[in-house]
Amino acid sequence: MQIGLIGLGKMGIHLAQNMMNNGNDVVAFDLNKDLVDEAGSYGATKAYTLEEMVSKLDKPRTVWVMVPAGKPTDETMDKLAELLDADDVVIDGGNTFWKDSMRHNRMFTEKGIHYFDCGSSGGWKGALKDGNFMIGGDDKEVFDERLAPLYDGIAEKDGYLYTGKAGSGHYLKMVHNAIEYGMMEAIGEGFEILEASDFDYDNAAVSKMWNHGSVIRSWLMELAQEAFEKDPHLDKIAGRMHSSGEAHWTLMDAMDKHVPAPVIYEALSARFRSMQDDSFDGKVVSALRNGFGGHAMDKANK
Repeated sequence: MQIGLIGLGKMGIHLAQNMMNNGNDVVAFDLNKDLVDEAGSYGATKAYTLEEMVSKLDKPRTVWVMVPAGKPTDETMDKLAELLDADDVVIDGGNTFWKDSMRHNRMFTEKGIHYFDCGSSGGWKGALKDGNFMIGGDDKEVFDERLAPLYDGIAEKDGYLYTGKAGSGHYLKMVHNAIEYGMMEAIGEGFEILEASDFDYDNAAVSKMWNHGSVIRSWLMELAQEAFEKDPHLDKIAGRMHSSGEAHWTLMDAMDKHVPAPVIYEALSARFRSMQDDSFDGKVVSALRNGFGGHAMDKANK
C-alpha cells in the first residue's frame, strides 16, 4: 500500500524502512530536509512540505504521524484536517496523551476522516523490524480492510492488537510504559544492591546468566548485559532517569478511578529523585532506556 509518513526521527526513519521492506510505498516528510533525503536513500518518495506529501498520495490516502506528543502533534493534526479529504486515514503512532487522541478523533470524524491512535512499542529496533502496536479507532471495518495488511507486515507475529474505540490504543500504550517504569526500576535497584554488596560481581555476566532460564529473563536484562559489557560499572554515565510522561498520566487516571498503583508511583518518584542526585540505580535505568529507545543518556560529570 501507499502511505505518507510524517516524522523521520529515531523511530520514524526506521519505521519507513520497515514499511518499505514489507512492500509498501512510503512518501516521507520531515521538517529536517536531511532526514527526508536519508529516507529517500532507502527508497522512499521524498516530500519537503506537508502539502507536497499529501499531493503525492493517491486517494483514499493513508497518513502515519510519528512526531513528539503535545504541540507538535496538535499542529500536525490541525494541518492534516485542512489538507485531507473524507475517507482518508490518519494514524497517530506517537505517545500522545489518550484524551488528546479522543479530541483529535472528534475533529477528524466531523470531516469524515478515519482516525486511529497507535501505541508503538519495541524501540527503534521494533520500528525497523517486527514491531509491537496497539491500535484504537472507531471504524473496525476500515482497520480490517485497509490497515491490518500493513500491520501484518511490520509487526511481529501476534504483535499488534486492534483495541476498540479511539483513544484505547494510546491508553494501552500509556499503561504499558508505566509497567515498563516499574520493571526497569526493580532491575536498577537490584544491581545497585549488588554494587553495594561485599562481593565482586561481574554485572554483565550476572545479566547474561539471569537472561538464560531465570524467572526475570527479558529484553531489558539483555540490554543491561549490553550496557555493562560497554561500561562494567556505568562510570561514564550519570544516574539521571528522564521521564517522558506516560507513568504520570497513568497515575493521574489511576487516582481518578481509585486504583492503587504503588510500584508505578515509586518508580516515577525514583526518576524525579534521580534528577536531583546521582545513583547506580539511575545509571542502570538510564542505560536501559538508551538501549531500547535511544533516549537521552547524560554523561557523568568527571
